[in-house]
Amino acid sequence: MTTDATTRHRLRNLLLIGHGMVGQRFLEALVEQPGAAEWRITVLAEEPRAAYDRVHLTSWFSGTSTEELSLTPPGFLAEHRIDLRLSDPATAVDRAARTVTCASGAVLSYDALVLATGSYPFVPPVPGHDAAGCHVYRTIEDLEAIRAEAGAESTRTGVVVGGGLLGLEAAGALTALGLDTHVVEFAPRLMALQVDEGGGRLLSRKIEDLGVRVHTGAGTKAIVTGPDGRVRAMSLSDGRELPADLVVFSAGVRPRDQLARDCGLAVGERGGIVVDDRCRTGDPNVYAVGECALATDGRVYGLVAPGYAMAETAARSLAGTLREEDRFTGADTSTKLKLLGVDVASFGDAHSTTEGAADVLYSDSRTGVYKKLVIGRDGRLLGGVLVGDTESYGVLRPLAMGGRPLTTAPEQLVLPAGAAAAGGPVALPDEAVVCSCHNVTRGAIGAAVRDQGLSTVPEVKKCTKAGTGCGSCVKLLGTLVAEELAAGGVTVDRGLCEHFGHTRAELYEIVRTLGIGSFGELLDGHGRGGEGCDICKPAVASILASLNGGHILDGEQGALQDTNDHFLANLQRNGSYSVVPRVPGGEITPEGLITIGEIARDFGLYTKITGGQRIDLFGASVDQLPPIWRRLVDAGFESGHAYGKSLRTVKSCVGDTWCRYGVQDSVGLAIELELRYRGLRSPHKLKAAVSGCARECAEAQGKDFGIIATSTGWNLHIGGNGGMTPRHADLLAADLDKETLIRTIDRFLMFYIRTADRLERTSVWLDRIEGGLEHVRQVVLEDSLGICTELDALMSRHVGGYQDEWAAALADPERLRRFTSFVNAPGTPDPAVTFVPERGQIRPARPDEDGRILTPALVAGPRLEVRTA
Repeated sequence: MTTDATTRHRLRNLLLIGHGMVGQRFLEALVEQPGAAEWRITVLAEEPRAAYDRVHLTSWFSGTSTEELSLTPPGFLAEHRIDLRLSDPATAVDRAARTVTCASGAVLSYDALVLATGSYPFVPPVPGHDAAGCHVYRTIEDLEAIRAEAGAESTRTGVVVGGGLLGLEAAGALTALGLDTHVVEFAPRLMALQVDEGGGRLLSRKIEDLGVRVHTGAGTKAIVTGPDGRVRAMSLSDGRELPADLVVFSAGVRPRDQLARDCGLAVGERGGIVVDDRCRTGDPNVYAVGECALATDGRVYGLVAPGYAMAETAARSLAGTLREEDRFTGADTSTKLKLLGVDVASFGDAHSTTEGAADVLYSDSRTGVYKKLVIGRDGRLLGGVLVGDTESYGVLRPLAMGGRPLTTAPEQLVLPAGAAAAGGPVALPDEAVVCSCHNVTRGAIGAAVRDQGLSTVPEVKKCTKAGTGCGSCVKLLGTLVAEELAAGGVTVDRGLCEHFGHTRAELYEIVRTLGIGSFGELLDGHGRGGEGCDICKPAVASILASLNGGHILDGEQGALQDTNDHFLANLQRNGSYSVVPRVPGGEITPEGLITIGEIARDFGLYTKITGGQRIDLFGASVDQLPPIWRRLVDAGFESGHAYGKSLRTVKSCVGDTWCRYGVQDSVGLAIELELRYRGLRSPHKLKAAVSGCARECAEAQGKDFGIIATSTGWNLHIGGNGGMTPRHADLLAADLDKETLIRTIDRFLMFYIRTADRLERTSVWLDRIEGGLEHVRQVVLEDSLGICTELDALMSRHVGGYQDEWAAALADPERLRRFTSFVNAPGTPDPAVTFVPERGQIRPARPDEDGRILTPALVAGPRLEVRTA
């Protein structure tokens, strides 16, 4: 047995300069290679912390901790005897002596040197660029400085220089911090490298609808400072001047190649350390990977996926395991991300540069969707741009990378739900790359499931690393794993998400049976670990609300809610909110109408009578919601739950009370049903209607449950809906008396809530559930499962425990604390929410219009103050 001293004497010294995402991936790839134990590894890091996830850096502003962003697994460094030296960057490389000098003064020798120094933010050398209030957006320390300055009372307006990926991320962060935000982009469109003119135009409009002001085709001429030396404005190249209290430069990055320059390594004309297809520099002992390297195709790659590929190439080259296919000659630069809530993706030849290529376009400005596919002369899918709807990205990008002619007409692929026309994920060829970050093919995923017996997404992620980079392929990965398992006759894991192995229906039963009262308790006792996600948190919140009651904004429940539930109001396109009081059955008194009219007038709100027979008020800010609702509650109104996955309305005709054709009191029944089921939390929204005769004026057969009067009773229809995929409701039971009708509806609703999947409408549920309509009929009418007593009890508990969420919120100062636009300036209207007059009311201002900020004079009196933004 060799001694430790002998072992250490035989070790070769590997020095890694830089511990970012690519540096960490290099370490992981190296220790996976045979012979990795022969290296003594030292890492020099400039930052005070180990590698962290820069792709999701903006999530730090929404509460993600630095520990959660960390990419270094616990114990990884110790296990592989890696010496990580934080806050001690390299300052010089002596290639002749094979040494590196550190900022601390230490001199380290190496047998192999890997440069993973990354890039630095480019700051335009304009006058005032280094003034107080100017920042870059690159590290956690940068974010800490931005947040500290944004929290100052004097900081109201932020300007981001750069409309690329990182610039829009920065704009989203400033918006979330409560600043009036501008984006200045020199190119004629946002994300010029990723999207084309049509996609950029729609992207700008959608982002401006969210309150961010976009200025394209304009450069930064100078940063204007005040007497105190701080930023106060930005002068643009077109002569305009923007107010600015805080500036973030995000105008691209440049390779950090100074160490290489100083030690005589070749660099590109525009920067970047020249490397070959082994990621080796002109010095055979020195490698360069990531954003600091200039690849053989003459490009410096600023995305994580190419950086990971280079890291793996360098690791295999050093270990002597490099295969021909592992050489780095270029990379896929496809991207899929969500910027300020807007889905954007591009892949392949997005700009139609291939000779003879043709574009297939789908554009719907009404819904905010733009899709372009680039098709080659031979019928191959070459690339595409997706804005507003990126659902098909997971299938389209691998098809483009696969290089095979399409078997489906391309125009079918750009239509809504068109990816299914291509055969879905199952039809992808084995060579199609599913995860571009780690170059994982569809065949590799299938092999991991078939040959290694893996059965869950986390297992496949750990084995193949698919889905562990940017995360855009995780949904496709889940589908592929499920299909592979099903094809092999294995019971597929249909868990709600990676944090729960149970379906929503199973979680409902666990909560109901065990009396679980919190998300944390459920996750600790029945989850897979982690902290939950935006799939399981709202789903479990809905289950808890359905079974346990309580106010949805209390305690832990408040943190689980979607955006709309968080403020008990629907978020609108310009950042304002709608106010929707309940109008049971569509019946309202003159006094009620007057109250709504006065409130709309005093707060300057837009009013609209909806298809659900109630009056919606649009244009309220977060601060305005409590005073508006206080007046509504005092007048006898309550929440219409337009914001929640719950009962919306029970529509009705006037019935036999007024109509000469009516045979039953449809209004009276609609009011009774709406008051009975109000606030009932469910997997998806619920809509209902009651028609007083067979003429069906209330359109009951297009609702989740609809009732049509007969001369002897009521016919009950279930499973209908409108929308993009309309479905005619099915007749569940005929000629029911009122008591039986209500009992049957009770049981139907509770059975649906008990067994439906997350976000599954009754129409989809009815088609999916085994046995379909007949099974539901047997359960709710014949008690075939013996659960009707439980269903009746659950509905009785709901009816008896109902409380109006807005009335309860107004009575609790703690709940009211969340209703403010700016934490550091309560009562200040959001300057990004602007309107213009139209037809005697207001509407959101379009990007090319001079909007106005509407400030209700609630405190000063019932007049509307209008000031120019």
